[in-house]
Amino acid sequence: MSIVATLQAGLQHLSQHRVAWLCAAGLGTSIAAAWLWTSWKRENGARGRGKLEQVGVVSQLLIYPIKSCKGVSVSEAECTPLGLKNGALRDRHWLVIKEDGHMITARQEPRMVFISVSEEKGHLVLHAPDQEDLLVPIKLPKSNPVKDCRIFGKDIQGRDCGDEVANWITTFLKSSEPYRLVQFELNMKPRSSKDTADVFRSTDKVAYPDASPVMLLSETSLEDLNTKLDKKVSIHNFRPCILVSNCSAFQEDSWDNILIGNVQLKRIMACSRCILTTVDPYTGILDRKEPLDTLKSYRMCDPSEKPLYKSSPLFGQYFGVDKTGVLHVGDPVFKMVE
Repeated sequence: MSIVATLQAGLQHLSQHRVAWLCAAGLGTSIAAAWLWTSWKRENGARGRGKLEQVGVVSQLLIYPIKSCKGVSVSEAECTPLGLKNGALRDRHWLVIKEDGHMITARQEPRMVFISVSEEKGHLVLHAPDQEDLLVPIKLPKSNPVKDCRIFGKDIQGRDCGDEVANWITTFLKSSEPYRLVQFELNMKPRSSKDTADVFRSTDKVAYPDASPVMLLSETSLEDLNTKLDKKVSIHNFRPCILVSNCSAFQEDSWDNILIGNVQLKRIMACSRCILTTVDPYTGILDRKEPLDTLKSYRMCDPSEKPLYKSSPLFGQYFGVDKTGVLHVGDPVFKMVE
């Protein structure tokens, strides 16, 4: 059988691992890139000449089910229009709110970074130091009220998860006022990313993330930052969904269109950073200074972009989802070059 015929036969059965299969067969990323580019152009009606350039490798995939709480590292994730998903765990589809619906994050309650989440038999399992684990049904009773919530001044709904988890969170955070947990359900209207920044497209939608469905960062960008800090920080200070290795520091700033497996992502804007990055994920202490001050010393926007980013430093990139699919740790990251 010819190499071409072998490729065609193998790829029919290995769509999720097509690049890995080609490389494992000894055919290399150049053949993988050529095949993926041809496939991408065919599927999208692209015209003219172009190529795929491998720019990195996915080293971690992270899902943050409850906004501002600890992330869950997964080996694979479905990339949906509203962000990453693994099983019933969807990225930032649960939100802690005040009684009046305004969101609560680690900016106000730094100890939220201690709350971790897992999935067990149709339930979210909440874990926190010195607290009994708590099971919360993922499919909530329709009798639970739907709350009107506010995220950065924008309206969105969420179904209340009940009094037991509300008391659990309020007790752990030692709050003087009651907090509630709500869940975004897929029949609810998502927020438009364009309401956060006009550079987003009308198709970019989110549930409870700050701005976009996907935030990507490279390991080398973090390493570069840590060379400038007295006390090193971790990736958990920055909460990306996709972490990439095997690239230069801040190379992700130039990845306008990328292909990972069968997932196509479009870079929209840089991620502007706030005091949430100064919450130590291991102590739960809000520092308000580092690494934010150091980032401000060398990661500010061009003066022409100040209306967009104002005085915030930039670290990581926001992406919109052009084509959904499945991501795996170890997937090559290809930049689409026309």
